[in-house]
Amino acid sequence: MPEHHPIQIQPPDIAPFRASNTGVDYVHVLDSGKPGPNVMVQALTHGNEFCGALALEYLFRAEVAPVRGKLTLAFANVAAYARFDFDDPDASRFIDEDYNRVWADDALFGARDVWFVVGLPVFLYANGWTFAEVGGFLAAWTIGYGAVQGLAHRIVPRSADGLSAEVPAARLWASVLAAIPIAIAVVLGTAPASAAQAVVVAGLALFGVAFAVNSALHSYLIVAYAGSEKVAEDVGFYYAANATGRLAGTLLSGLLYQAGGLPACLLGSFAMLACCAAISLALPARSAAAARA
Repeated sequence: MPEHHPIQIQPPDIAPFRASNTGVDYVHVLDSGKPGPNVMVQALTHGNEFCGALALEYLFRAEVAPVRGKLTLAFANVAAYARFDFDDPDASRFIDEDYNRVWADDALFGARDVWFVVGLPVFLYANGWTFAEVGGFLAAWTIGYGAVQGLAHRIVPRSADGLSAEVPAARLWASVLAAIPIAIAVVLGTAPASAAQAVVVAGLALFGVAFAVNSALHSYLIVAYAGSEKVAEDVGFYYAANATGRLAGTLLSGLLYQAGGLPACLLGSFAMLACCAAISLALPARSAAAARA
């Protein structure tokens, strides 16, 4: 057994915070009733890291409340935390999956990774970009993607029932996203070689916007369909699908680039997104809970 530094603090009892006002155990939303930012403080991403749980316990005991906007307080990996053992603290870090390895947006990442992970960097290197330029560009793209995702609720406003506007929007944006990589591939095949870099950079920017909206919509819909009774199970399957998609996308990115360069990667992305768009046509307009009611 590996040696550990002595643990000098006691893990707090979080059982009093299980019942919440959200329908999800250990997740509390404090709403000021006034417009403002939405801030989330999460503890126990890992079951053996309970300093955050102590901080949340303090916030609850102090009855902290936002003056504007909303404050969400959440204990995440509760099942792992329940297994905490002073003699073997690493054993309770997680149960099945490490949250820091599976928290992504959705299985659409496979369609992104199929040209983003290998094909795009190699293409840029082949066109004279340096390591710092490639890394800086991909970092800027990721930051921009996150910014657009944060605005998705303005691009697709929430409907009264939570699905009547979101489901058609998911179908529309999936189709838009699928069209972008095939369009980039077509333009690359017809444009002069001198324009290839500009085509890829501009196309990736468009792809990022549509991808961010799709990602936000899918993340919302999986929770909307699950309701409060089986949200943990459904979200777990959701992230398992995401991990599978990312693995497939990463492997295909290298294989397709070797077979046909960046255009082959783009065609692979299109194929995956076309499947996504077709599946979105089967999305129900009501959640299972609403249908039973």
